[in-house]
Amino acid sequence: MVDEERLNAFIVEAKSQTYVANGMRLPSSRAGSHDIGYARGEWRYLDSYFGGTDFAGQAVIWFMGEPIWAMNYFGRITDTQLIDASKAGCVIKAALMHLYIDHKRFLGGLEFDHAFGRYTDRNIGTSSHFSGQENIEVGGTVAYELDYRGGLVVA
Repeated sequence: MVDEERLNAFIVEAKSQTYVANGMRLPSSRAGSHDIGYARGEWRYLDSYFGGTDFAGQAVIWFMGEPIWAMNYFGRITDTQLIDASKAGCVIKAALMHLYIDHKRFLGGLEFDHAFGRYTDRNIGTSSHFSGQENIEVGGTVAYELDYRGGLVVA
């Protein structure tokens, strides 16, 4: 089993190099999927999702060729009059980059103000088992929401 501190460090490293950094797109692993990956040494990360404005996906980490951690998520724009996918993406990328780079973590919650809205993340648990929700409020109204959960996967 991988040390949780090393796992957390790789999760933050991989996440900061993929979606929020406009990381390298990979060929679709499944018909219609959008895939972004990252690898270093014995570690490999793949984030694979479907959709756009409303989307669902899964991120997986392999260590020494074995899957050890996974997270699934579903997000959607709840009020298209207040925010569109492009603006929501800007808010999310800025907030997550702040979390990964400045705080060097991916769990623990966050509130982040952006010109397009206020990003909030709330979660419980540790990288071994967690769940949470992120949202963007515009003028006090939730305009975007995403639910996620994940943890260690044991064969």
